[in-house]
Amino acid sequence: MKPTLLHAAVFAALVTTHSSAAEIQVEKVDSVLHFSSGGKTICDYQMEAGEVPAGVSAVFKHGAHLHPVYSPSGKLVTGNHPEDHRWHRGIWMAWTKTEFGDAHPDFWNQGKGDGKNKSSDQILAEVRFVKLQKSWGGADSGGFISQHLFLDHSHSPDQKVLNETWEVAVAQKDLDGTPANIIDLTSTQTCASDQPLKLPKYHYGGLGVRGNAAWNPVEAVTMLTSEGHDRVKGDSSKGKWVHIGGQVDGAPTGMAILIHPSNFRFPQPLRLNPKNPQLCLAPSQDGDWSIEPGKPYVSKYRILVFDGAPDAKWIEAQWAAYSNTK
Repeated sequence: MKPTLLHAAVFAALVTTHSSAAEIQVEKVDSVLHFSSGGKTICDYQMEAGEVPAGVSAVFKHGAHLHPVYSPSGKLVTGNHPEDHRWHRGIWMAWTKTEFGDAHPDFWNQGKGDGKNKSSDQILAEVRFVKLQKSWGGADSGGFISQHLFLDHSHSPDQKVLNETWEVAVAQKDLDGTPANIIDLTSTQTCASDQPLKLPKYHYGGLGVRGNAAWNPVEAVTMLTSEGHDRVKGDSSKGKWVHIGGQVDGAPTGMAILIHPSNFRFPQPLRLNPKNPQLCLAPSQDGDWSIEPGKPYVSKYRILVFDGAPDAKWIEAQWAAYSNTK
């Protein structure tokens, strides 16, 4: 199926600026939407909750995320169900510290509890895949539009908190001499009732990214922000973009997350995890706020996945091009 006018405009801008766009194939296999080019996987969109690894509690089953994600040469850059945080899930959107009526649903730490292996005996809140509205592949790009639901299970019946739409466009292009896999993600969240979702000040929650397991322990991961900060100095700072990467199969690779200037509290606060290869774009760091009925909350990000060490000037140029898109 063909992309929306929004994504058509975005990719028209990319084609005008850059060249060498590859054909994108899309295939739906059970609950996975698989994107590839030239026989190499670009990324998978896990729709319904997928199976957990052997020995991991079923409470950690999760969907509504991107994983695995690969570089143009075929190097894996994301992680899923890591041993230290079974609820981390590739690239995802979720809120952590919240208030919804008299409840405090945590959509980030899905399945986390005080039991064995930090697992709960039930899922107290979740981000659930609802439906795939459309998907497409083509000569220049592929993508999909899907629906998610933020659910609070602490009440009976379950409380619908947020409806979310993901609009995702996938491409593989040569960007100023560097081959890159490009994932444009637009998340639109709206209240599912007449109650707001209040989001108190907190150090993480928002767009989450978990890196390859090869980048754990944390000394194996590198991070770089648009302000020139590393993982340590960049934590709790703000940025226009942030890169996470490390060695995979003996060579450097990684991904840069570009933040659109229309996003709430841009340049957005960053959570660069001090203990593992994970980061978050965390608007709640700047203080209390809320998602209100009748006021959609829109977040736009471009994920550039490429081989080699990060070049700050090149990433800045790509952010400048992205910042001019609608």
